[in-house]
Amino acid sequence: MNFDFANIRLLFLLLLLIPLVWLYLRFSWRSRRTVLFSDLQTALRVNRRWTACLPHVPFALRVLALAVLIVALARPRSGSTYEDVNSEGIDIILTLDVSTSMAAEDLKRGSNRLEVAREVVDDFISRRKHDRIGLVAFSAKAVTLCPPTLDYRVLTSQLEKLQIGSIEDGTAIGVALASSVNRLRNSQAKSRVIILLTDGMNNRGEIDPQTAAKVAQAEGMKVYTIGAGTRGLAPVPVRDAFGRLHYQNMQVEIDEAMLQEIASVSGGRYYRATDAAQLQDIYRQIDSLEKTRVEVREYTRYRELFSYLLIPALALFILELILAGTRFKTVP
Repeated sequence: MNFDFANIRLLFLLLLLIPLVWLYLRFSWRSRRTVLFSDLQTALRVNRRWTACLPHVPFALRVLALAVLIVALARPRSGSTYEDVNSEGIDIILTLDVSTSMAAEDLKRGSNRLEVAREVVDDFISRRKHDRIGLVAFSAKAVTLCPPTLDYRVLTSQLEKLQIGSIEDGTAIGVALASSVNRLRNSQAKSRVIILLTDGMNNRGEIDPQTAAKVAQAEGMKVYTIGAGTRGLAPVPVRDAFGRLHYQNMQVEIDEAMLQEIASVSGGRYYRATDAAQLQDIYRQIDSLEKTRVEVREYTRYRELFSYLLIPALALFILELILAGTRFKTVP
């Protein structure tokens, strides 16, 4: 809520009231009548009464009325600021691998790959403001958990529900990419982007990744691919026959050549993340590359308040005239 004056320079007229008051006091002092009393104490007692100030009430009312009138003429107003946002939004599909290999705890100590990915992707979503973002999870199959939306609360709630093993195990990268392309096919956005994260090799599905990448390229969609996992062996939690948890080192196998080809064909870029910090940096790089063009026009809607002052000013003038003509009327 803003408050200002449309004609703020008129407030300088208030300064003219200062010499007006000064002239009145000077004239009143010179024109005082001399009253004779039989003794000094009686004179002092009469002069100290508050009633001695009453003759000045009409003038005080007149000055106050003029002050209120000047403030009213300056047009006080309160306003609320609004934003008219015109954006060329980007439609983005976040495609995440939820296969059992995502349980490896090599990106961040105490957290598996999916937990780290959820945290990083949530940060990525929080940085976008005017883009429609959707979520696709895949393993042996691909499932759309959230179509492209501006309701980020719904999107992040679905992200939090992602669990390893919620879909039949496997890594169907081609199917996941084709499903993501299909979700953006009818989008009217000028820019359409897919960010695909996986930690393995394509070993399931009827669609090969290269074919899906060519479809994305034909549709004008850009694909960023991310290989998540350390190099060499990664600790994977497993339970023995007695239900006891222990870790087993397994070889990390990411088909980087295939991921690079997908990104190259579609005009995107391939990244490799071997720890949580790198993954965070990758998503922030993509965030900076895929910026939404936003034009924001601010305007203020004002509510005029001068009418609330005109009535009090008029009332003060009328009261001054009534008092000057009755109670404080000067008698020759």
